Formats: sequence, structure tokens, C-alpha cells
Amino acid sequence: MANRSAPGSRLTDRRTVLRAAAALAAPGPALMREGRAAVRPPAVIDAQVHAYAANTPERPWHNVPNWPAHVTGDEMVAAMDNVGVDGAIYISPFSMYQYDASYAVSVQRAHPDKFALVKPVNPDDPAVADVIADWKKTPGTVGIRIILTKESNRAPDDPGLDRILRAAVNNDFPVNVLFWGNVEAGTALIDRHPDARFIIDHMGIQQPSVPPAPPQPWADLPKWWNSPERHRAGDADGRRLRQSVWLVAEKSLVPDRFYPTAGKPERPPVFRGVQV
Repeated sequence: MANRSAPGSRLTDRRTVLRAAAALAAPGPALMREGRAAVRPPAVIDAQVHAYAANTPERPWHNVPNWPAHVTGDEMVAAMDNVGVDGAIYISPFSMYQYDASYAVSVQRAHPDKFALVKPVNPDDPAVADVIADWKKTPGTVGIRIILTKESNRAPDDPGLDRILRAAVNNDFPVNVLFWGNVEAGTALIDRHPDARFIIDHMGIQQPSVPPAPPQPWADLPKWWNSPERHRAGDADGRRLRQSVWLVAEKSLVPDRFYPTAGKPERPPVFRGVQV
């Protein structure tokens, strides 16, 4: 479990979170080979990528989003290498594969030094706790994902979400949660599960796949990041939300092979880049 923030501490600003994330990512997999100098620059870890095969009868898509026809694992690695990204958190794309992460597993198996895995899990599956326990045993896995957009038609007290979050705590898994366009429900879910660790996907900001862009794209950010109720010193809900924001700095999704040393440095190096 991540260490809790002190009751009087303030919400961490985004730059501090990102700098700490970079500190935790160093040294990365591409920088741990023999013969390198003792002083290494921070690794660049992309916080979320989606790779997927073409839409074929052998591996059909559930939906057909406005995305490229394919971004295979090999293509993703080539693109990462081209821009200097050392590793990535690979989230199995829900749009295409729903709760089937078999393609993600095959990609990670082919590129174990590049990807750590997160998969969506199904709140309607009564055996979802067993699914999560099995996922924990799968090489390369670091978390699970839930969808709480308005289209999901779920309340924060949905019994399936409760099952998932209890299992996440039992298996020491952080939980990616997508609640863009539904921020109030998302923050209520976080408040309901103080022992769970959360990653807020896309910073809670709606990102349409087709134009136009929202007229006020950052409007939802203060609803969870900086709301007065959660900013008061000593506020329990504020501490829970700080936990979700700070968890990258507590090594929740960055696997051991990306960050083999324990502890959080007091003066992290300058942040080089990660996509949120």
C-alpha cells in the first residue's frame, strides 16, 4: 500500500507528481544493460498506451473507433524507440477487446522489457475476484481498470464495482478508473473506497476521438484536483484523493524492473516526459 499523506499536507501539484514519476521510472529497462555509465538519465515511461491488431475474424473488434487500422505491439515499440520512450504502461483497449486482454499479454510476452500490463475487468462478472487473482499471477501485470463514464450506467455504489475494489485491495493492485464526463460519480467512488489505490485516467478530462474539441477542455479538472472541500487540511476525503494523485510517486504502476531500488528520492531529477 502507498504511504498516506500527513493530515496537514497540501494537494500535490501536477509538476511535482510528474517529476516524482520520472524519478521512480529511473533507471528504465533500456538503461539497465551492462556496460552503461554509472550515471544514467531518467527513463521515459509513457503512462498509458493502447496497442491492438487489425480488425479480423480471428481477432474481431467489439467497436470500431476512429483510430488507425492497427497499432500492433511491434509498431508501438518502434514508435516508442523513435521518440525515446523507454517503457510504457500498456492498457488493453476496452473499445476493441472489452475484457479480453489476450492480445496485450501476447505483446508483453514478446516485449517484456517494454510493457507493464493493465486490463479492464467486468463489474457484471460474479467471479471477477477470481479473474483479478488470476491476472495478478500473469507475468507483467501491474493493475486493473474500471469504466465509470455516463455510458456505463453505473452508480458509485454498484455492487460489481465494490467486488472489484475489494479484490484490488486484496491483491495489492492499483485501479485505473475512467470517469471523464462523470467526475462527480468518480470522486464518490474514490471516497467510498479509502483503502483502494486509484489512477485517474486521462486526468478526468474528456478527450473526444473526433472534432470538435470541447469549448472548455479543462473545465472538469478542478472538480477532482482542486475542489475546496478536498483541499482543506485534515480533510479525510482530501487525503484519499491525494493518495490517488500521488500514487505514481509511490511506485504503484511502475514495476520493479523499471525501478529496482526501494524508496522515494527526496530530490527527484528533472522530469523528461510522460503522457497522461
